[in-house]
Parts: sequence; structure tokens; C-alpha cells
Amino acid sequence: MDWISSETSLSTRDGITSQIGLLWQQVRAPLLVPSLRIMVFLCLAMSLMLFVERVYMGIVIAFIKVLRRKPEKKYKWEPVKDDLELANYSYPMVLVQIPMYNEREVYQLSIGAACNLSWPADRILVQVLDDSTDLTIKAMVEQECRRWAGKGVNIKYEIRDNRKGYKAGALKEGMKHNYVKLCDYVAIFDADFQPDSDFLMRTIPFLVHNPEVGLVQVRWKFVNSDECLLTRMQEMSLDYHFTVEQEVGSATHAFFGFNGTAGVWRITALNEAGGWKDRTTVEDMDLAVRAGLKGWKFVYVGELKVKNELPSTFKAYRYQQHRWSCGPANLFRKMALEIAANKKVSLWKKCYLIYSFFFVRKIVAHIVTFIFYCVVMPATVLIPEVQVPIWGAVYIPSTITLLNAVGTPRSLHLLVFWILFENVMSLHRTRATFIGLFEVGRVNEWIVTEKLGDALKTKMSSKASKKDRFRIGERYKLHFMEIFVGLYLLLCGWYDYSFGKNRFYIYLFLQSMAFFVAGFSYIGVFVPNS
Repeated sequence: MDWISSETSLSTRDGITSQIGLLWQQVRAPLLVPSLRIMVFLCLAMSLMLFVERVYMGIVIAFIKVLRRKPEKKYKWEPVKDDLELANYSYPMVLVQIPMYNEREVYQLSIGAACNLSWPADRILVQVLDDSTDLTIKAMVEQECRRWAGKGVNIKYEIRDNRKGYKAGALKEGMKHNYVKLCDYVAIFDADFQPDSDFLMRTIPFLVHNPEVGLVQVRWKFVNSDECLLTRMQEMSLDYHFTVEQEVGSATHAFFGFNGTAGVWRITALNEAGGWKDRTTVEDMDLAVRAGLKGWKFVYVGELKVKNELPSTFKAYRYQQHRWSCGPANLFRKMALEIAANKKVSLWKKCYLIYSFFFVRKIVAHIVTFIFYCVVMPATVLIPEVQVPIWGAVYIPSTITLLNAVGTPRSLHLLVFWILFENVMSLHRTRATFIGLFEVGRVNEWIVTEKLGDALKTKMSSKASKKDRFRIGERYKLHFMEIFVGLYLLLCGWYDYSFGKNRFYIYLFLQSMAFFVAGFSYIGVFVPNS
């Protein structure tokens, strides 16, 4: 009787398998194959857009480097000089704003750096905008401000009774104080940014001698880029942004997206653009676009760098990337028609803003990376009737990758890890982009990026056990979307290895491993509790 029941079970299983196979064949030809072909076509078109954009910027940056077109050659730059009659009044009045929120680890560094800026003491005003909810930290920040005030620094400690508008709300509130009316320019530094003492001496002259310039932005320098593999990957991505995207925008259109920190605004330009708005999570980009549409020019000074910190935990990095991907897409939704209807800037600049700055870089770049390389290409393994041409599968992505890597030549040996990591992050960036475009869900989510300052080094050396020192990632944290995509890629890789002819399985196995590493939080650094 046992063998009869066993045969019955096997026949039932075979029947279910054959039914699934029959259903697959029935759906495959009329539905899946045409749909996948359309997806391949759309992804190839987006890849071409991104390819042309990257090549264009590569050519422009090559000319900039060969011709040595520094901003000092394009714009008038002379140091602000002392005047015996005017005394320090020959120097414009500068406001330095430092917005912060529960910044226990870095508040002393940022306040100290701002108070040590080389500028006449009676012509600079440091404004600490503290939105902290931790009363202990708030007291520490206030005490630090009092300490510097005791040294003769003109420093103001400002708080609000709510966090409306988050950073944008704090900056907007800070501009309302009467003493700000005395200032000509405002320099902005996030709480983990530490400008060198000559920052104002090197940036303010662009604004003083060029009345059409509304913003001077400088480059970021990452103090913890060697902390772990996660920070090295971030450095590669951000270095391209600063060495290529910002340089090209400044040189060709006198426009780029303000990075929200390490920049100096002409207060007239800021006010004319409508001031700070909290309608998106990228209030800095919002302000830059509005000021650009008013005709103000921006200058990027890549040789001047301000030290800051990269997120060193995967959790913090995910939140940051959600904000940086969702915000631009949401801003594009809100401003596309306004840009198109603007009459103060040229048609060429409007096309650049809508197509290049927003559509290709902020939307297409995220979507095509995930949809094409993590969904569509693996699907062609299961449906071999649909083929991706070799130029779309190999040549274009290889060229784009190499052009992206030029910003960080010291990390070329990590290129494979960077590709796999960027594909993993494209999952979150794509989701955030759609949230911003359709204005749903977490569209206005704002979580301040965690900064560790010297805390990580201290804790790892003094309080962590030997076992903890080698732990990485978030303890017991699973990310199911990454795990699901990893399983999908593993399945496609196994199928290609067993039955396919494309040899995609090498890439698919590596990419699935990368998704699993992120899915099980085995990435970033582990910070032991105090």
C-alpha cells in the first residue's frame, strides 16, 4: 500500500508540475515575450540617454582640465583689501549659519571651525540654529556658544519651539532676525562640516567683484572615506558629482545644484528667489533652481575643499539616499512646468534643467540601473526569445562605469565592488524616485543623517570587546526587499548556468551575493553602545 500511495503522490506532483509548465508556455509567447521586448527597448533608450550625457560631460571636463579654465579666469577675483579710512568696513558683513539637530558628536568641531574663520571679528556673525530635542545636547551646544562668545566671537544661539520644515524651516527662521539685515552674504555649514580658516577669504571675492553671481559652492572632502568599504563606495559616487557634474554645470551654464552646505549665498539672491521652502526634502536644490531661474549665476570652486563625514552605517546611508532620490524627483514634478514657462533664462538653459539636470541624472539614472540590470536583463535568461544586444549589455554600461570612476582614480581596483553596490542601492533610489514623482508614502520623510565624529574611533578602541571590533552592520536587521531581489538573481543565475548560453550567470551570482550582503546588513560599521 505504501508504494501505491507513493506513486499517487508522485503522479500528483508531476501533474502540478506539468500544469505549471503548460501555464508558463501559454502565458510566455503572447504576454511575457512582447512585454519583455518593450521593457528592453525602453531600457536601451534610457541607457543611450545616460551614455550621451556621461560622454558629453566627459568631453567638457576634459576641455576644462586641458585649458585649465579655473573660475578665477572666468570671473573677476581679487582679495578683499584692508582700507585705512574704512578700516574693517571694507569687508562685507558675513553671516555663518550652522543648522544642527542632536549633534552630540560633532557640534564642537563645526562651531569651532566657524569661529576660527579668518575674517574681521566685527564683520562676521556666527548663528547656531539648534533644533535639538535632547535637552542635554541642547545645553551642551548652548554652553559651547557661550564659551566662544566669551572669547570675543559674535555668535548667536537660536532655537525654535518646533521643527516645522526641518532644516529649511530652521534656516528660514534664522534669516528673520533683525541682525541678519546687516549682512550681505550667508555661508552655510552642516554640523559635521569643518571649513579651513581661509574659506571666506577665498570665496567672498567672487561675490564682491561679480554682482551677477549669487552662489559660490566648494567641494567636500571626506575625513572618513577609508573607514570601511561602504564609505569608499560613497566616495567614488560623490567624487564624480563634484569633479564632473558640478564643474560642467558651473563652466557651461553657470548653474548647478546647491549641495546644502559648504557654500556662500548672496542674501539678495536668496531673498529674490523666494527664500527657503520646505515643500520637498531637497530644500537646497529647490532654492538653487529658483535662483537660477531668476538669472543668478553660480560659481563652483573645486580646488577649495571642506572636510566632512560620510555615513558609515548602512541604515544612515539608506535614509540619506532616500531623501536625495525622492526629493529631486518630487521637485521635478513641482517645477517642470514653471521652468518651461520661465522667460528670464534662455531656451538652452531651460532644456538643460529639464532634460539633463533633472530627467536624465535624477530620474533615468536611478530607474535604468535597477530595472535594466537587476530585473530585465536577468529575465532574458528565463525568456531566451528576447535578447539584449551586446552594445547595450556590455559596451554602454562599461563606458558609463569607466567615466564615473575617473573622479576617484585611487579606488579603480574597487570598481567591481562599486558596480555591485550601486546596483543594490539603485533598488532604494528607484523606489524613492517613484515616491517623489507620484508624491505618495514617504515623500516628505526627513531623517537627519547620523554623524559619529570621533565617537567610532573612541568606542572601538576603549569600550568595544575584541569580538565587537570585528562586527559590521546592524545587529539582527534584515532587509527583505534586498533578500527577495537576491533570490530572484540567484534563480536566474542558476537557470543560465544550467540551461542558458549567455554566460550572464557570472554577473548574476555576484550581484545576488551583493544583495544578500545588504539584505543581511553585513555592510558598513558596527558601533558598540556606550
